[in-house]
Amino acid sequence: MVKRCIGNEYIGDTGFSYTLSLINGKYKMTILYTLMEFGVVRFNEIKRYIGDISYKTLSSALKELERDKLVHREEYPQIPPKVEYSLTERGKSLMPILDQMCQWGDDNRI
Repeated sequence: MVKRCIGNEYIGDTGFSYTLSLINGKYKMTILYTLMEFGVVRFNEIKRYIGDISYKTLSSALKELERDKLVHREEYPQIPPKVEYSLTERGKSLMPILDQMCQWGDDNRI
């Protein structure tokens, strides 16, 4: 077995770093959790559910999650405009991780 040396390694080359780059941010995990729990959700429903997030921050986070192909945005051509958000298949593939985090939180809540 070859012993790894930290001097020869860079965390940016790891799967951990890549995953973190997609979900890093104050509300991204919360948005993903919301979509995991409720499926198809409208913008104002997400805002109301999270509570302390600004419209600008929510909009920005959703755009980033959509850009990274974790969230799907469906816009309906009607007046007033209707937009719904849901998880993509790629986003759904993160759900086992979120489920484990939820379970850990339930088991270790103090």
